[in-house]
Amino acid sequence: MPDATLIPTRSYPDVEAAAHWLREVLGCEERLRVPGERVQLTVGNGAVVVAAWDPASAPATGGRPPATLLIRVANVDDVYARALASGASGLSAPTDYPFGERQATVRDPAGHAWTLSHTVADVDPFTWGGTLVDPRAAAVRL
Repeated sequence: MPDATLIPTRSYPDVEAAAHWLREVLGCEERLRVPGERVQLTVGNGAVVVAAWDPASAPATGGRPPATLLIRVANVDDVYARALASGASGLSAPTDYPFGERQATVRDPAGHAWTLSHTVADVDPFTWGGTLVDPRAAAVRL
C-alpha cells in the first residue's frame, strides 16, 4: 500500500479509461494493477483506487455506488469493534487478504462506507496476480 493515510476508492464502468484520465489530466501515477478489477494510483503523497463498477448492478434508485474511503489504521479489529459500538454497521468483517492487508468495511451512521486497512505482510503482487507498475517502488524492492 502507498504511504497514505486516506485512500479513496472511486467506482467506474471502464477502469482503463478512468485510470488513463487520472494519469493524463490530474498527473496521477499508476502504482499497482489488479487485472479487470482495479488500479491503484498515487498523486503527491496521496493515493486513489479506481475500481470496476458494472452499471447493470446499479440500485433500483439509479446512480453509481458512492465512493468508499480506505483509511489506514493501526489495528483493523480494534477500529472495527469501536465503529460497531458507535453505531456503524458492518459491511465486511476483518479479513486477511492475499495482497498483505487486513481490511474490514463499515457504514457510518450517516451511511458513508469506510474500508479500514492495515498491513500484515509485505507480499509481492505477482504472487496474487497483481502487477506492480511504479518503477520507483520496484527499485526499492530489489
